Amino acid sequence: MERVILTAKQKALRVNLDPAIYGTFAEIGAGQEVVRHFFRAGGASGTIAKTMSAYDKDVSDAIYGHEDKNRYVCETRLRKMINHEYALIEERLDREKHPGKKFFSFANTVATIDFKKRFKGHGWLGIKFQTSPEKSPNEVILHVQLHENEAAQQQETIGVVGVNMLYGCYFYYQNPREFLKSLYDNLQRDQIEVDMVSMNGPDFETLDNRLLSLQLVKNGMTDAVIFSPDGKNLQPADLLYKKNILAIRGSFRPVTKVNIDMIINGYNAFVKEQRVDSDNLQVLFEITLNNLRVDGDIDEQDFLDRADILCSLGQTVLISNYQEYFKLIQYFSTFTNKRMGLIMGVTNMIELFDEKYYRELNGGILEAFGILFTRDLKVYLYPSKGADDEEIMSSKNMPIHPRIRPLYDYLIFNGRVVDLKGYDPEVLAIQSREALNLIKSGESGWEKMVPNYVDVMIKKNKLFGFDPDLFDEKNPELVKDKEGK
Repeated sequence: MERVILTAKQKALRVNLDPAIYGTFAEIGAGQEVVRHFFRAGGASGTIAKTMSAYDKDVSDAIYGHEDKNRYVCETRLRKMINHEYALIEERLDREKHPGKKFFSFANTVATIDFKKRFKGHGWLGIKFQTSPEKSPNEVILHVQLHENEAAQQQETIGVVGVNMLYGCYFYYQNPREFLKSLYDNLQRDQIEVDMVSMNGPDFETLDNRLLSLQLVKNGMTDAVIFSPDGKNLQPADLLYKKNILAIRGSFRPVTKVNIDMIINGYNAFVKEQRVDSDNLQVLFEITLNNLRVDGDIDEQDFLDRADILCSLGQTVLISNYQEYFKLIQYFSTFTNKRMGLIMGVTNMIELFDEKYYRELNGGILEAFGILFTRDLKVYLYPSKGADDEEIMSSKNMPIHPRIRPLYDYLIFNGRVVDLKGYDPEVLAIQSREALNLIKSGESGWEKMVPNYVDVMIKKNKLFGFDPDLFDEKNPELVKDKEGK
């Protein structure tokens, strides 16, 4: 059945009328915007144990401790708030007097748009909550970007999304996908953007937070999400702020020796640039939503297979809805003005100069390249080779339409596109698609196409449809060798 969308007032009232839900609200920055919905709905005395706003920084520090770099709209501040307030509930309320209560602590720290409209505004929202009195609490954390042009409008939006969040934690916690969708009840994407979510606790033990990141992009709640090598969802601004960024795009299905050779050579070239600080550099393996689609839809297990391998190699992964490179660079530019680098193969470079991808732009390819190369960007071109008798293709002999050739020559002459020199010629002909077909068909030979230990990981965890029985059946000599050893 289709879910009935309640108003913020109806949700607040339903929570208030539940005799088991009881907790505190702590809001700093944008005012008491969430809790007022519960006060206005009626019956709040049965839900709200305490509400507060430590608006003054000195008062806030006295309660929750000092923040490094004087940043108060941050994840660490939010976690201190929900942990501190939840501990106070358990300390001050006698369980014998409240045996049926499901405690919670809700908090947010928000900065709305500034007076001169230079800073759009963003915020962190979190809740620590029980789903039954005898259970340990769960924890849900959100980061949101605020897109409205008036502080009052943003405050109203924070109030609604906060109600949606608290309501969803109690009524949709068993269905995280529905919880994510419910965050936008009575809201639109042009009002607020959820770009990071994390759900942890006893009720989410089997939940992979990377799938939540994928759902954010898939559902249009944001255009890009990032997760770390240990699989944790990251807030993009925290990771990319004022960093040199080096990105490589691919399907990584599976990651091959070519991909590793590309990133090693690209990194070595990038760190030699004058405006690149190797201690302030973030490398990203980017997979577009389009690259995640298998047979027209997104296969979540296939996504996790790719993510598991990249994370095992210690890589940070970016999932984006930016099929065009200029949109990706535009996105990076919201976080940094430092030098950026893109590593791409010849095929992707040829597509970059294909005018059909820019027909929706008024300025066509010139507008797209204006966005790309008015930033401090360098493109590192990895060569290509097909059959053994084919010539290696680089920037010097790749096919470019004569109409676009002057633009291409301009970028080459000014060093904005450079060839990578230290590549391994032995791996140039490796194709991810060929390796994937061999894995699925049970054939051997793909093991030499992937980095060390990746073949072991694919076989052990049966990634990308690997069938050990089919593999043994088609490769009896390998089974015999293994038994002999």
